[in-house]
Amino acid sequence: MTLPIRLDHHPNTLLDQVRYLYQHEGDRTAVVLVDSAGDHAVTYREFFTHAAQYAYALEQAGIQPGDLVALILQHGDAVLYSFWGAMLLGAIPSIFPFLTEKLDRNKYFDSVQQLVTHEEIALIITYDELEVALHQRLESIHTLKAIINKDTLKPGGDIQKYLEMTPAQAEDTAFLQHSSGSTGLQKGVMLSHRAVINQIASYSHAIRLNQDDVIVSWLPLYHDMGLIAGFIMPILQGIKLVLMSPFHWVRDPKILLHAIHRHQGTLCWLPNFAYNFLATRVRDVDIEGVDLSSWRAAVNCSEPVQAESHEAFLRRYAPYGFRESALTACYAMAENTFAVTQGGIDKPLTIDVVDRQAIMDTRRADPPTHPDAPTQRFVSNGVPIPNCQIRVVDENRQPLPERCVGEIALKSDSMLTGYYKNEQATGNVMQDGWYFTGDMGYIAQGELYITGRKKDLIIVGGKNVYPQDIENLLNDIPGLHPGRVTAFGVFNEKLGTEDIAIIAEVADGINPHDREATRPILQEIRARVAQSTDVTARFVHLVDRKWLLKTSSGKIARGANREKFLREVLKWSITTR
Repeated sequence: MTLPIRLDHHPNTLLDQVRYLYQHEGDRTAVVLVDSAGDHAVTYREFFTHAAQYAYALEQAGIQPGDLVALILQHGDAVLYSFWGAMLLGAIPSIFPFLTEKLDRNKYFDSVQQLVTHEEIALIITYDELEVALHQRLESIHTLKAIINKDTLKPGGDIQKYLEMTPAQAEDTAFLQHSSGSTGLQKGVMLSHRAVINQIASYSHAIRLNQDDVIVSWLPLYHDMGLIAGFIMPILQGIKLVLMSPFHWVRDPKILLHAIHRHQGTLCWLPNFAYNFLATRVRDVDIEGVDLSSWRAAVNCSEPVQAESHEAFLRRYAPYGFRESALTACYAMAENTFAVTQGGIDKPLTIDVVDRQAIMDTRRADPPTHPDAPTQRFVSNGVPIPNCQIRVVDENRQPLPERCVGEIALKSDSMLTGYYKNEQATGNVMQDGWYFTGDMGYIAQGELYITGRKKDLIIVGGKNVYPQDIENLLNDIPGLHPGRVTAFGVFNEKLGTEDIAIIAEVADGINPHDREATRPILQEIRARVAQSTDVTARFVHLVDRKWLLKTSSGKIARGANREKFLREVLKWSITTR
């Protein structure tokens, strides 16, 4: 039974749906929390009772409708309940990334301080390990009313009061999502109640969501994919959600497969790297008896989709019941609440084979003209979800024909209201109702293909080179740490064009400064780049593990690493050449 959305009573706000679920679905399981101690099921009545208790605690702390509440919390029930509790009060919650060993401590706190100051955050809910440091960094910010440890909150109050309040209207901001990144001020994406409801309705239709579905997720909630697909959508739709910590999953990736087996999971969203990770990091002995035949859609999203990753995943898990028809893909971004397109649900994903030289020289994704021509494969991200339009435009934002590579623009009824307190940034990307994404791609037979980011494009002697293409070439080189490679352009003033620079982390046990040990690695990197792209890499720099910087969502931060390379490496290289 297909379910366009369980909002048949036409709610104006997310809170209308909360009341409906509490009253009509109270005894059903809302979420199953998976941790090392086992599975813990929470009903809708229990879930929203806890949320209402958080609303009471926030009100006691002086929070009012319209105030911004930052949730700097580790994965667990506190972040789930406080998010909805803030909305029940009419406040605007935003889930911030929390400090991990992969983030530079000083940069992390600088970023938090900038956001809290710029957005005039009224209150922060956090946990023991961060409480003292946040007080030290933020105590001078006059708009910040309090920094509260989740363990000192005193839930209570009249639960019905908060479930019956109507503190928000359809066009009011429901919550903020933040763009990920490790350089510059992150932008707060304002999403109205109406925009979120529209997204959930359209995307539910696109993935054929139905009452028998079970969504299983390990994704972080401070990222739009985890927040919307792996939290808000199943909660609002009354679909059972099985939720685990991303850090638990990284340490022990088999837990996702066991959760799908135990709960007959049907839907799961994964960034592209996770397909490779799961294909190589799980032993047969750890998944004996696991049945993945219930899994109807593994949705590849948030990174460029690689056919090789799908193929490796399918080879690994077909013996456990995983079907090729379950390989699907989605193009999404926080500025459209989440999904823009979806492919692979009603028919297999299209893989488009194009002439590599043509796409570099003429920015056209044409099929090869002769059998020996070098080619490149792009996986379709599908077609626009209902009530969403896409187009590909040139440098003047004028529409381009099919198969011409340009910037992707979109228009929908689930778009951002704007960037919070940043009208200039909003104006830079919005024009006549269209949002210009900064992503590059092309359309062929109505389907969208992503080629890279506009700002990351490397232009070498007039040839367009996408850094992720280079990175994908190098990930399986012996001696390199898989997935820890980045490529970017460095402008060459003498030649008037860009040079390609590559930074790669070596595998454990290899000294990046040992010339004898690294010579074959360097030779292989340069050979693969030259053979596959018809350009050469001028700079190839090997580094120790953890040298490369990541964004808050766990991706390699090209911009930040480029700055680090220019500052720490290239300055030295120039003086010694």
